[in-house]
Amino acid sequence: MRLVQRPRGHRAREQLTTAVSLIAVDAMGGDHAPAEVVGGAIDSVAVGIDVVLVGDETRIRPLLDAASVDIPVVHATEVVEMADDPSRAIREKKDASISRAAGLVASGEAAGLVSAGSTGASMAAAAFIVGRLPGVSRPAIASFFPGNKIILDVGANLSCGPKHLAQFAVMGAALAEGHFGVTPPRVGLMNIGEEEGKGRELERDAFRLISALSGIEFVGNLEGRDLARDSADVLVTDGFTGNVVLKTAEGVSELVVRVVMRALAEDPGAHTELVGRASAQFDPEGVGGAHLLGTKGVVVIAHGSSSRTAVANAIALAHEGAEFGLAEHIAAGLSDAALTVS
Repeated sequence: MRLVQRPRGHRAREQLTTAVSLIAVDAMGGDHAPAEVVGGAIDSVAVGIDVVLVGDETRIRPLLDAASVDIPVVHATEVVEMADDPSRAIREKKDASISRAAGLVASGEAAGLVSAGSTGASMAAAAFIVGRLPGVSRPAIASFFPGNKIILDVGANLSCGPKHLAQFAVMGAALAEGHFGVTPPRVGLMNIGEEEGKGRELERDAFRLISALSGIEFVGNLEGRDLARDSADVLVTDGFTGNVVLKTAEGVSELVVRVVMRALAEDPGAHTELVGRASAQFDPEGVGGAHLLGTKGVVVIAHGSSSRTAVANAIALAHEGAEFGLAEHIAAGLSDAALTVS
């Protein structure tokens, strides 16, 4: 695979300020930074994605030189550590790699941001530096689920109001259009029963708001078992419930694979390759990250233990969102729905 070469110095910076879908990558974020992050960036450039790395150039440049690849680097002298208080770190560490990367998106020099560092710091940088879309008080983390489904929120907001869930429906629908190409997307509200009157006051009020939205196909309340069915493209819930659902699904998938692999071990003629392909659908590295929706630019949060492959997939996800104009689609949908939440 031939790697695409990028200019250095002044010319590199000039390219940085003119690229429409340039993705700013926090090179210092993650358990295996900067080596795995830089590796993922190199792989992304090889397939034609424009990337700028943000972080300590004295550590990043040798990795690029060793691969004979030149990618623009924006030097940053600080790093937000996992033990740091996210909001305080964003306020005080002005030259942190995540802050500088978010600044590139805020200034329009980059269209998207990818970080495998502290989730809290990524969310804080997105909210305070990139900025929230008009009327959005709580951006949501949207995760992809096997079977072409999106679930949000999966952890950004532990408690929500009905209007927040309605905003999540609009934001998730825009992501489904851009990622899956479905129009109109089917949106369901996670609940403890299918009937309209089920759930807490939160779900009952959200049901009324979401059912009035245009541009989506609201399929009503859905239960946890609908995750395994072709019932909806987007499932909406609060961050506490969504995170429990996502982590439970991951745990169950691991359990099923272990049980099946034990059975296969007793039958040497069984097709282990088929099981491997099926279990790969639950591998988070296959997608690479989760979108943080509701900000003025594309923000993808990758797992802290992301490998080179996962980072490259996260960058590809951000690039796809930037090419689609994800933030603009969400803003238009929220404006049409008049769903302002202070």
